[in-house]
Formats: sequence, structure tokens, C-alpha cells
Amino acid sequence: MSDQSSTTSWFFTYTKIRFFTKIRRFLLLRTAKKQYKAPDHSEKLRDLSSASKKEGMEKENDQDGWVVLQRSVKGLHFGRWEEKELAAKEIKRIAKEDLKTRKSMGELGIIQPLVAMIESEVVERQRLAVQALIELANGSFTNKLLMVESGILSKLPKKIDLLDESAFQDFAHLLSSLSSLSSIQFPVSSARIIPFVVSILDSCSSIETKISCLGTLYNLSSVLDNAGNLVASGVVNTLLRLSSVGEASEKSLATLGNLVVTSTGRKALESSPMVPENLIEILAWEEKPKCQELSAYVLMILAHQSSVQRQKMARAGIVPVLLEVALLGSPLAQKRALKLLQWFKDERQKRMGPHSGPQVGRLSIGSPVNKRGVDEGKKFMKNIVKESLYKNMETITRRANGAGNSSGLKALVLSSSSKSLPY
Repeated sequence: MSDQSSTTSWFFTYTKIRFFTKIRRFLLLRTAKKQYKAPDHSEKLRDLSSASKKEGMEKENDQDGWVVLQRSVKGLHFGRWEEKELAAKEIKRIAKEDLKTRKSMGELGIIQPLVAMIESEVVERQRLAVQALIELANGSFTNKLLMVESGILSKLPKKIDLLDESAFQDFAHLLSSLSSLSSIQFPVSSARIIPFVVSILDSCSSIETKISCLGTLYNLSSVLDNAGNLVASGVVNTLLRLSSVGEASEKSLATLGNLVVTSTGRKALESSPMVPENLIEILAWEEKPKCQELSAYVLMILAHQSSVQRQKMARAGIVPVLLEVALLGSPLAQKRALKLLQWFKDERQKRMGPHSGPQVGRLSIGSPVNKRGVDEGKKFMKNIVKESLYKNMETITRRANGAGNSSGLKALVLSSSSKSLPY
């Protein structure tokens, strides 16, 4: 029994020495960077005196910083809960200084106990730990890796209803930072993050928090293997809904753009009742050209080699909107709109092929039923083309000289032929 107590005491002492050695090395490095450099002989004695005072103040501050950091590390590892909370506050303050400080602090072994604090049932204690980790993660991939390796994703709160808006924002910010590890192909468990983030999206009211959550989903969607987990969580409809919210639209559409290139994501979008109407509505947002471009991209992927989706888009009135974007949109939006219009043109020619041009001779001339079908088909398509052209020209004219009388324009359009279409 005495041998076991002796071993435990020795291990405790060794651990304390190891941590304090790291702290001393860390502070010595900081002090070395601030060493006073002797001035030139041409400088005045007054400047020498001022510099000496400044050096003395810096040394005093470094000594104070050493004491504070030593106390904080000791409190995190060996203190009671009150001491851990105070230590988390101090680490949060010190970590704000600069990136080199944050990187050095991560080597002192403070991340593991901060991660462990997240499991506390005391919300305020959770918040202090999360806020300190946010500062330590800022700009440091190494610290983020240490957090993930410390099991932070498995310690996320299980009862989200116990969190308030401030806690939502802190967790959303931290997860957005950690999810950036996807850019270096570090395996971040999306199965643990996604349900938590979606719950925050559905529960919080702050647009800033929602944007942080969308940043997390966007980072995860950049890894194609995560598409299955994202779709299974029902995130597609959530993204479509938020894509109509101005501040959240761009990030939502960018995430949908990552998902739509996968078969799982494309099928989820095709089956959504909000597609294509939501995307067509966004396509008309002149004041947000980036959103226009992203919406056109998603529509292009959906329409490519899918006559069913093109028919749904045509019935939803996409052609007049595409004509407007092709004339007034950004260069990239124009290019995508023209590509879509070309597909709709090819679709129409394919559908009307047996009834137009030199192929008329293939019809049964003596059949009144066939003749009536041809006439009705031509009349139907002509009306659609004229109406699309009228709406587009009326919009352009109204923007050019205000909302005036457009009866003359309508008469001109209705008297013209479908050959005047620009596509």
C-alpha cells in the first residue's frame, strides 16, 4: 500500500515539474523576443533612460504573465471547479494576444482539460471552456487537431434544449472553426457534428449563429464522402429554406452546389417540393449577382440530361427569368443562363421536330386528326414564345424609362413572329 502511495506521489510531482518546465520555456521565449536592443551612440541620454524604463516595465509584465499562466495551468489540471473556471477566463484573455502565443500555449497541455470541461452540466462552465477553445483555435491548425484528438466531438451537449442563444453562438463558432480541418483532408466526424449543427439551425434565431452553422455545413460538404450524412439529416430542405434569406443565401447555395454534384444530393434536390421554384426566385435577384450565379449553377446540374427537370422548370416559368439574366446578369450568370436557354431551345426543337420545317411531308396529309394536332401544337408553342418575349421586353423597357404604358410594346410583340427570340 505504501509503495502505491509513493508511486502516485512521485507521478504527481513529475507531472507538475513537467508542466512548469514547459511554462518557463514558453515565457523565456516570449521574453527573448522583447529584449531591449542598445541604441546608437547618436541617441540622447533621455532616450536611453526612457528605453530602460520601458524594458523594466516589460520585464515586470512578463513576470506577471508567468505567474498568471503558471497559476492557470495548475488550476486547470489540479484545481477545483472554481479554479478551473478562473483559469479558463485567464487563458481566453492571454490567447487573444497573438498567433504565436496561442500556438505556444497549445503545447502546455491546456487543451485537454478545457475539452473535458465541455461535459460539465453547468452551462456557464461549458461556455467558459468553449470561449477559451475558440481563441486557441483561431488561426492554429495544430490546436484544432489537438481538440479533435482530445475527443471534443464526442463531448458535445446531448440536451440542446438546455442551451441559450449565447451558448448556441459559441458552439456554432467553435464547430465552424474545427470544420475547416476538412480543407486539409483531416477526417472530421461529420456524423457527430451534423445533427448538432442542424439542431442549432432549427432552434436559434440569431442570423449570425445560423451563418456560422452554414459555414460548418459548407466545409463538411466540400468532402464528397460527407454527402450521405448531410442528406440523411434532412439538411437539403433546411438549406433551400435558408437560401431565400438574404444574409444566409450565399452560403446555403454554395453548400447546395457541393451537394448537387453527388448522386445522393442531386436526388434529394430533385425530390424536394421547393425545387425549382425557390431557385428560380433567387435567379431573379439582381442585387445579389453571386446568388444568381450559384442558383444558375445548381439549376444547370439539375437540368443536365434530365428532361423531367427541364419540364418542371419550364412549367415554373424559368424561361423569362433566364432571358432577363442573359441580358442583365453578371458575366458568369449570363453564361450559365445562355447555356440553360440553349437546352430549353433544343428541348423544344426535339419536341416539335416531327411537326416543323421540311419534315411536314412525313405526316399523313389526309388525316384530319393529325392536321388538327399539328395546328394546335404550333398555336400552343407560338403563344408560349410570344408571352415569354413580351414579359422580357416589358421588363427591360420599364427599367429603361420607368413604368409607362406598354400597350404599344405588347401590340408590337404580338404582331411579330417567334423568329425574333434571341435564343
